[in-house]
Amino acid sequence: MPKPLPLLDPETTGATCCAPLAEATLSTEEAQELARRLKALADPARLQLVSMLMASDGQEACTCDLTEPLGLSQPTVSHHLKKLTEAGIVVGERRGVWTYYRVVPDALRALGTVLMAPAVA
Repeated sequence: MPKPLPLLDPETTGATCCAPLAEATLSTEEAQELARRLKALADPARLQLVSMLMASDGQEACTCDLTEPLGLSQPTVSHHLKKLTEAGIVVGERRGVWTYYRVVPDALRALGTVLMAPAVA
């Protein structure tokens, strides 16, 4: 059984960039950070990768296991995973020649919190 990935510092990975949109106006810096994270997800292949990782055993997968189901080359899958990693949405761990990735749940929760609309009474 593969060893679990290390715990992540929530300050650098899943931290909410800003208050929910309905509670406060975004600053320029907050808007740029939120757009960067949303752009990382705004690609069909990246959304599929996030879905595949979350549905995998242990919620992690090796790059080698993601190429065939996506129908993409290993360098292309690695590029998409790099973009998701840079946005703090996934984290990778090198094991031998392969890298295993998993989603950072707090990062997705943070995006959901920011985008959540207020309840209408």
